[in-house]
Amino acid sequence: MDFTKPELEYAELLPLFIVFGAACVGVVLEAFLPREQRRLPQVVLSMLAVVGALVATIVVGTDLERHTGLDGSSALGLVGAEGSIVVDGPTIYLWALILVFAIGGVALFAERQLEGGVSGFTGQAAALPGTDTEREASTRGLEHTEVYPLLLFAVGGMLLFPASGDLLTMFVALEVLSLPLYLLCGLARRRRLLSQEAAMKYFLLGAFSSGFFLYGAALVYGYAGSVSFAGINEAVRAGSANHGLLLAGIALLAVGLLFKVGAAPFQAWTPDVYQGAPTAVTAFMAAGTKVAAFGALLRLLYVAFGGERWSWVPMLWVVAIASMVLGAVLAVVQNDVKRMLAYSSVAHTGFLLTGVLGVQSAGELAEGQYSSLEGVLFYLTTYGFAMIGAFAIVTLVRDAGGEATHYDRWAGLGRTSPLVAFAFAFFLLSMAGIPLTAGFIGKWAVFTSALSAGAWPVVLVAIASSIVAVAFYVRHIRLMFFTEPHPDGTGVVTQSSLLTSGTVVVCLAATLVLGVLPGPVLDLVTSTGDFIR
Repeated sequence: MDFTKPELEYAELLPLFIVFGAACVGVVLEAFLPREQRRLPQVVLSMLAVVGALVATIVVGTDLERHTGLDGSSALGLVGAEGSIVVDGPTIYLWALILVFAIGGVALFAERQLEGGVSGFTGQAAALPGTDTEREASTRGLEHTEVYPLLLFAVGGMLLFPASGDLLTMFVALEVLSLPLYLLCGLARRRRLLSQEAAMKYFLLGAFSSGFFLYGAALVYGYAGSVSFAGINEAVRAGSANHGLLLAGIALLAVGLLFKVGAAPFQAWTPDVYQGAPTAVTAFMAAGTKVAAFGALLRLLYVAFGGERWSWVPMLWVVAIASMVLGAVLAVVQNDVKRMLAYSSVAHTGFLLTGVLGVQSAGELAEGQYSSLEGVLFYLTTYGFAMIGAFAIVTLVRDAGGEATHYDRWAGLGRTSPLVAFAFAFFLLSMAGIPLTAGFIGKWAVFTSALSAGAWPVVLVAIASSIVAVAFYVRHIRLMFFTEPHPDGTGVVTQSSLLTSGTVVVCLAATLVLGVLPGPVLDLVTSTGDFIR
């Protein structure tokens, strides 16, 4: 047998090479630089990497050519890395979105002013909480700069996840993005036990979900005789035997991906991990992981299993309704800001799944409507900015024990720090979908898409859940502006550096602009085209 040298499209895959290359360089810096000299090079390297990858993504996106798929459909992009990676319009948009959120993640990771000159990450992760070793590391001001290479590896996995052209590449991307996040969740400087518990829960449940995904991939391979999405799509449309094998494979693959997006009934990890992880990690994870996982879910369902649509749509109806109802109802009874935002995230997952139920092609829509892909992409944009901005503000409100996340500490915050309270209220209003915010346009796009596909019962549940969500968002706004401070005192807004305050301002501006002038971004989402099939 002759060996055929594999060919890589280096120019089109440059964003991936930049991020993974910088992550490897970061590991080398950890090995050779003295500990006290690592922080600045790591921060600069990480920021240059994500900005450089974003520039490369824009350049690649402006030079895409039209590709004709196996089914005769035409879309912008190419199938690279011997069919393992697909660079098309949706891939470019998702890459750009992930990298923009990664810039915010690097900025929040690098913040030191809030903790008195050290980062929010523990000085020595191997030390047991409460021991002399941990206290010594804290006293010396040590910090783990390994968090920056871990962040870059997670970003690289997020970029590869929605661009995967086969199940094996998608599984590798799933693990590459997940493993660094498991570690990052356990590195909080304060409340170490809570942070370690969050990391352990995330790791164990994530390992189970990865097992489900891998077993589902094996079943689908047994059905189709191929792991590539094009090959699976061809087998599905040909109507091969063992249809039960295909349905079981779809179900198990869906479990793995629905866990990553935090959909019910696979959401149990979300509130504990969001609460226990360092808030900078929570902010990045809440936005970036959701974007990457929904991109992968859309590609898998629309490209590989598009011909089996009427088998997986009823499943998504149930999951979407359960996510919206469970997330909205449980968020009402929370008394911790991070847990409230976590259950809010579960509800938003249901809203996004409602958009996935829409029609797949823009050609099937009436004028003024958006396809499911366009609606979900725009919603991910609005959701990501609101989440990063909200969690960035959470890092600012503090008391003697660190971040003050209990509701009591937010009572009367609007009187002591009106600008911070107003910004947080605006993010909450956007999540609630109030007009003139980005969240309203995002919900309108996904609801319109779902209605065009006849999923009106799900849309009715979504509207009802949105009304319930308004209740707990407004409750928190009322707590900040119209409630007397708690007798034990209100949390104090700590002065941050430009890294955190700049992140909040950018997210606030994006949320406002996308609500008032959404046209350019909606046009950009529409121009991305469809997946290469």
